[in-house]
Amino acid sequence: MAEREALDGRTLDSLFAVIESRRGADPSSSYTASLFARGTAKIAQKVGEEAVETLIEGMRGDKALLVSESADLLYHLCVLWADQGVSPDAIWAELAARVKK
Repeated sequence: MAEREALDGRTLDSLFAVIESRRGADPSSSYTASLFARGTAKIAQKVGEEAVETLIEGMRGDKALLVSESADLLYHLCVLWADQGVSPDAIWAELAARVKK
């Protein structure tokens, strides 16, 4: 149970920190750095591709693939946030405001 408790929003915060640390790294040694090097359009394209793949697996009902594609989507979304200077804290604040509505 302790492992499950550690896997929460902090996991995305940690992932985001790793993504930020790859900015400016050698694109040949880091997939994340290669996305940054290719620019916003490529990053956004990857978010779109992963969103479609997530949707497809949701419609097919394959939970394992839905989990995998969802993780890919969240990773690429974090790369887009980092590229655009948006922190996870801004997203969490927006979500918290929506919960209160």
